[in-house]
Amino acid sequence: MITPVILSGGSGTRLWPLSRKSYPKQFAPLTGQETLFQASARRVSGPEFAAPVIITNSDFRFIVQDQLAGVHLSAQAILIEPDARNTAPAVLAAALHAQQSDPDAVLLVAPSDHVVPDSAAFVAAVQAGLAAVEQGRLVTFGIQPTYPETGYGYLELGEDPAGKTGALALSRFVEKPDAARATQMLQSGKYLWNSGIFLFRARDITAAFQQHMPQMLDQVTQAVAEAQEDIGFLRLAPAPWAQLEDISIDHAVMEKADNLSVVPFAAGWSDLGGWDAVWREGARDAQGVQATGATTAIDCENTLLRSDSEGLELVGIGLKDMVVVAMDDAVLVADKSRAQDVKLAVSALKKKGAKQATDLPKDHRPWGWFESLAVGSRFQVKRIHVNPGAALSLQSHVHRSEHWIVVEGTAKVTVDSETRLVTENESIYIPLGAVHRMENPGKVPMVLIEVQTGSYVGEDDIIRYEDKYARGQGAKG
Repeated sequence: MITPVILSGGSGTRLWPLSRKSYPKQFAPLTGQETLFQASARRVSGPEFAAPVIITNSDFRFIVQDQLAGVHLSAQAILIEPDARNTAPAVLAAALHAQQSDPDAVLLVAPSDHVVPDSAAFVAAVQAGLAAVEQGRLVTFGIQPTYPETGYGYLELGEDPAGKTGALALSRFVEKPDAARATQMLQSGKYLWNSGIFLFRARDITAAFQQHMPQMLDQVTQAVAEAQEDIGFLRLAPAPWAQLEDISIDHAVMEKADNLSVVPFAAGWSDLGGWDAVWREGARDAQGVQATGATTAIDCENTLLRSDSEGLELVGIGLKDMVVVAMDDAVLVADKSRAQDVKLAVSALKKKGAKQATDLPKDHRPWGWFESLAVGSRFQVKRIHVNPGAALSLQSHVHRSEHWIVVEGTAKVTVDSETRLVTENESIYIPLGAVHRMENPGKVPMVLIEVQTGSYVGEDDIIRYEDKYARGQGAKG
């Protein structure tokens, strides 16, 4: 059995404004009904695989759990990183965790935000790498390039692939090239795109860290040994984790190791590293237009139009080679050839202090989500969506009172010593300072409109008394 390790702590910026730090691209349905994370989990859920180990951060832990449940899967373990430290510490933590129950565990490490249309071909490629793994090799997967991409790293083959199957010798890792160099590498036939997907025994990757990054091995070993169970999650110890270097698995180990092999893969793959990649992977009409959501294209060519706002109609006229993405709070308009520069826009917004750089209007919580509909100096109006069986924390506020109007489903509301059911088209008032909670006792989502009034309506005005999600006083919602 192969144990999948799914890396799901990233917060990519190149798909802004859809992907943001608060809710990155892996949790969004970019190319179909399922999210990228769900598709990644399903891809490694066959009889060849054990339940996955997920690596994520505290903010995403309940999103991971909910999205797995949405495709009827569960994790062997969900490891919580105290801080983002890139892929090397994450992969090592998963390997050390796996070794605790199986010293010979075989791990398939994969990001959660890739698109692989042919799952059967992917599984076959993984199986093709097992023979090399049994020989103690560290196996990666190289994508057969179809154009001179400058946004990917490359892998240089150590032998001619003609007529050969299975894992091949890997000569070296190559950094992202410029356009001229990418064209040369494509024409040579000796290079593959670096997918960032790996297959190896846990003990072999641990030995590689022992040889090339011994200090990191010591620190991560301590973080795993001192990890704490937290309502179904495993929190890695923060003190040793804080000392770790921020470094990728490629730079930390793979570029230094001498026992590398690569399995070529040519059945379709994308890391969706920019809106140009989304355009290539998605369905397009005869004019090359990919239109998603409430959009209208008039005389457009080779263009991506996407509206993720319920009340916003996006119209493109005479556009060619463009990307236009509309959200409730931000709009991106860019030449498709400049897709990789979207991250520059995010940096510029951060410098301005614009919340759109990192936060979506819809704020996800363990119990569901909310969005602000209107905000003033002494009031705020929210739409709050509570999942079936979920409950907000028992809490009070120092600076505001609240008025709740249920518009869908039924809410179970506690205000001080009184608990009552509030059904659709009914309302209840929460006085300033009252200890209160809302729950959804039903089997369908519950939606209410909340009107806050007071001298301060920030999310941090919460005194928390009890919380089924074990969040502290500083947590929101």
